[in-house]
Amino acid sequence: MATDGSNPEDLGVGCLLSIKTTYGDEFEAQLITFDRLSNMLVLQEPSKPEDPLRNIRMLKANYIKEFIFLGQEDNPVDPNICFVDLSALQAREEAAIRQAELEAERIGVGVTSEAQSIFDALSKTLPVRWDKTVIVVMDEVRISSPYLPESVIGGTPAANERVKKVVELERKRLQLRRTSGQ
Repeated sequence: MATDGSNPEDLGVGCLLSIKTTYGDEFEAQLITFDRLSNMLVLQEPSKPEDPLRNIRMLKANYIKEFIFLGQEDNPVDPNICFVDLSALQAREEAAIRQAELEAERIGVGVTSEAQSIFDALSKTLPVRWDKTVIVVMDEVRISSPYLPESVIGGTPAANERVKKVVELERKRLQLRRTSGQ
């Protein structure tokens, strides 16, 4: 929504905008292009005086809460000042892939939602991983199906007791959730 009654499709290349997103971000940028099919704007943020490089931002139009037309400038895609830092993009991509892989490892394959809840509860305070359908805590304590306190084996007595306690409390919490209808 625009405060001036416009919509992104009515704006021309090169116009300067003040944008507020549905995520609460606020920034100023120049419109490079608008792709109607994907409903995507490509924007160029102004550079700082000490930095001639500019940031390019792609934004779905439906994530714009409001915008204000600030004026018009020429040639937003000047090849002398446009620069894409490929090494920075590669680093961001590699970091995103590593994060996705870490998150994927935290999801049990072939386990019940109850087992996943127990894993998640343990992971809040202890290092855990899956070994197929077995939860491995601190690389020493193992919990097999049906994921009861009695299913906890291995580790030092203190570690074993701590894991049993978390399993017991999480199973009680899950039972309470089921009986209360949530």
